[in-house]
Amino acid sequence: MLAMTPWVRKLLIANIVMFFVSSAIPPLYLALSFYPPDILVRPWTLVSYMFLHAGLMHLLFNMIGLYFFGPRVEDRLGAKGFLWLYFLSGLGAALFHFIFSRQYPVVGASGAVYGILLAFALYWPRVRIYLWAILPIEAWLLATLLVFGSLYAGVNPSMGSRTAHFAHLGGIVFAFVFIKWWEWHKGAAKRAFDKKLHSDASPKGMVGDRLATARWKGIALDSLHELNRGEVVRLLAKVESEGAGNLRPSERQFLDRMSAD
Repeated sequence: MLAMTPWVRKLLIANIVMFFVSSAIPPLYLALSFYPPDILVRPWTLVSYMFLHAGLMHLLFNMIGLYFFGPRVEDRLGAKGFLWLYFLSGLGAALFHFIFSRQYPVVGASGAVYGILLAFALYWPRVRIYLWAILPIEAWLLATLLVFGSLYAGVNPSMGSRTAHFAHLGGIVFAFVFIKWWEWHKGAAKRAFDKKLHSDASPKGMVGDRLATARWKGIALDSLHELNRGEVVRLLAKVESEGAGNLRPSERQFLDRMSAD
């Protein structure tokens, strides 16, 4: 397990403090709980409900999950990505609860924590987790069991519980979508960077090479540092002997930079 990360620490503190404050002030607990029929008059509860808990055990289990899985996920995503994951998972939990169980109020960080656990399982599926400190289970299997367990409990009235099973499922679903988007976005940014890196050089082709060569020959050699001057002279000689089409992309980029200065 990684050392405690900044936002995991802050979220742990916020949840623990809010538990004791809301326990001491019952009207505050009611004002911050998410109750679907009141969503239009109390929209802040879409976020505030994540920091309330129905009891000490509810708080304990959620904070254990945040403590053990959160640091590694925050380290992987960075602070910004981790916060997006946490709050989007919590909002997804509220949305699923609104759709499937709107007759009950809901509190707790479970949706956000389930989202973090799902992210952990996506990034490190083969890591073994010891349930109750004795039962080893790989992360991917634990996440799978949580998905199907939440779905089964949510659709089966015989479970006879007001536990927000669909909220847990909503946190998992939103976390999955976010992680997939996050990785695609990172890949797209890298592809865009690589494309720009290789396209910044002057365009190739007969006309492009002719225009580029004319521009490069106009470089004021006297104004360059002696190292850059020597490299420009070498590359211009290469252009004269081999043609601009035989320059490497990095060489074209260098001449473009020198001609732009």
